[in-house]
Amino acid sequence: MRPETEAALAENIAAARGPLRIVGGGTRDIGTPVAGELVETAGMSGITLYEPGALTLVAKAGTPLSEIEAAVAAENQRLAFEPMDHRGLLGTSGTSTIGGCVAANVSGPRRISVGACRDHMLGVRMVDGAGRILKNGGRVMKNVTGYDLVKLMSGSFGTLGVLTEVSLKVLPVAQTQATIILHDVDAVRAVGALSAGLGSPYEVTGAAYDPALREAYLRIEGFEDSVAYRTGELKKVLAGFGEMSVSDDVTLWEGIRDVSVFHGKEGDVWRISVRPSDAPAVLEAAGADAALLDWGGGVIWLRVAEGRDLRTALQGISGHATLVRASAQTRASLAVFHPEDAGVRRLSDALRAKFDPRGILNTGLMG
Repeated sequence: MRPETEAALAENIAAARGPLRIVGGGTRDIGTPVAGELVETAGMSGITLYEPGALTLVAKAGTPLSEIEAAVAAENQRLAFEPMDHRGLLGTSGTSTIGGCVAANVSGPRRISVGACRDHMLGVRMVDGAGRILKNGGRVMKNVTGYDLVKLMSGSFGTLGVLTEVSLKVLPVAQTQATIILHDVDAVRAVGALSAGLGSPYEVTGAAYDPALREAYLRIEGFEDSVAYRTGELKKVLAGFGEMSVSDDVTLWEGIRDVSVFHGKEGDVWRISVRPSDAPAVLEAAGADAALLDWGGGVIWLRVAEGRDLRTALQGISGHATLVRASAQTRASLAVFHPEDAGVRRLSDALRAKFDPRGILNTGLMG
């Protein structure tokens, strides 16, 4: 099915007699493999409202992310949460959609300073598992009563409902940026430097570490004079951590955003969320073939041997481990998303029972 209107989608879901597999642009094959009739949302496409002065954009869920990025770039604006392009990492093709981006809550390096995708959402329209059309939020940020569908749908991977339209805030593009690179630092010193930078008053918008290159990266963005001043001051903060250089290469952060060091390399890919201070212990315990740290060490990308259950190696370290890339067989045998504790699981089950009473939307994708 490839409905082109919200009403058609609602009719399709209401008439469904079995499980449905919800797909946007087909670029993010993440989660336990799902069986069911294919429902593609890419037919519902188009920007329906864009008010640059109000920093607000409304688009149908199937709108290509590239179309939205081009529209806002023409007004010197951007999606500040820096959504990752998963195609290189996952080896997929297709066209990323804004609905898929929201459904997976895709957020890049700038998340440490501006928040995740869900923090930029203003409103959503959706069809639930009973075929009901629901809406929540609006064109300005406000509190809502009852279920906060804006937050619930961000990161739900189509298990609570199918997005049909999203409204979100955009922000101006920074005039310039600079990246301080610390050279020849181990994981402990790198995480210490990233934490020092993030704890400083100099508004760091990116904090990453490449263990293979032994380089740590701290990004500063804004007006040219401000960036120059803050870069100089931040270098003083980092003076005790080792040799430094400064770069203005924006592609460096595109590579960190998309985990490009893993592209074309064999092995499973895990995404580990931990306290930044635990990052060195994760690297030591994991025994990974390759790694990349982002968000000051709070998120760690690991490439390991196929079929390996990394959670076993990381027992005793508090956090969450998500299997982002693996064969369908491995994703069917290992829990892709980190197992929920009993209390959270009860809440998740209750929400799914409320919004998808027949259990037909991406059944089992999140475990």
